[in-house]
Amino acid sequence: MTKWFCRLLVLLMPLTCFAAGDAPIRVAIVGLVHGHVKGFLGNLSHNPAATLVAIVEPQVPLSQEYAAKYHLDSKLFYTDIERMFSEQHPDAVLVYTTIADHRKVIEAAAMHGVSSMVEKPLSTTLDDAIAIRSIARKQHVQVLVNYETTWYSSNRELFTEAEDGKLGAIRKVVVHDGHEGPKEIGVGPEWLPWLTDPAQNGAGALFDFGCYGADLMTVLMHGEAPMSVTAVVQTDKPEIYPKVDDDATVILRYPKAQAVLMPSWDWSFARKDMEVYGTLGYAITVGPSHLRTRYKGQMETEMTASPLPKPESGSLDYLAAVLQGRLKAQGDLSALDTNMVVMQILDAARRSAQAGKTVAVTPLPQ
Repeated sequence: MTKWFCRLLVLLMPLTCFAAGDAPIRVAIVGLVHGHVKGFLGNLSHNPAATLVAIVEPQVPLSQEYAAKYHLDSKLFYTDIERMFSEQHPDAVLVYTTIADHRKVIEAAAMHGVSSMVEKPLSTTLDDAIAIRSIARKQHVQVLVNYETTWYSSNRELFTEAEDGKLGAIRKVVVHDGHEGPKEIGVGPEWLPWLTDPAQNGAGALFDFGCYGADLMTVLMHGEAPMSVTAVVQTDKPEIYPKVDDDATVILRYPKAQAVLMPSWDWSFARKDMEVYGTLGYAITVGPSHLRTRYKGQMETEMTASPLPKPESGSLDYLAAVLQGRLKAQGDLSALDTNMVVMQILDAARRSAQAGKTVAVTPLPQ
């Protein structure tokens, strides 16, 4: 039995799917300027794990646009977050603001004893991440980070391959993430201006897509931070992205392994895939559910990963399971401890790119 499966079994032992006896968690959306909220609203009606009780968005025209598009009751909408907390008492907020505003929203929620799930990455600065961890500990609330790739069964299967020892000792990891560019794929006017602003997003493609690889590598390394980070960034399309990078390469050095992250807004098509090479073989993810594997003395084979168990197959089910005590958010792709390491990596990558040299990663204060 694999270490990963054993861990999962322990976590899921109380219940392996949404419990009929558990009431849906009450969630409030904060912010409508992050386009990922569209996917959430499109799927909410099909998920019994959560009930939407409020939406906080100061831009009234944007709220009206979403209300019309998704047939939402006008009574759901607030412009003031404190009024929403006092009237609705949600169990959690789902944060779709700029990345720079994550800390502000998380701190406001925590003061009401409310947990948060934010879109990746956790924050724009390491200082903000440390402050977020501090308030989460002080107020005893959860802070979780939602990545699309968390819900890829191919990634889970690859982790199992690694934990089973089929790949041997991991030596090199290569992660490709990104797409043709936010403007090129039609990112909306409420999203594009801040996504391409380094103060509000942290960087360009480096933060927007570099966080995926940093997250995956941190779990593969069991929460260990790299010894050093070397990053090179450039802007291939300055006429579109004059303020931020649109292509980056990041090298993470560990005592006996390396990772190469390739976040970009300049791919010819959208991609999120990972290659893991060990002393006994390799595993390469192909989309959300497929892998290619090869072991010493064998030919390459393809496989389809088993679907993820219900509590970990999507953000709402995961959030509900964590808040109801059926899952422990620790050491996984969405957990705060993992994402503190992610922010160490992103912070070091940004400093490395700015200085043009390798940056050592120092331990975080506990």
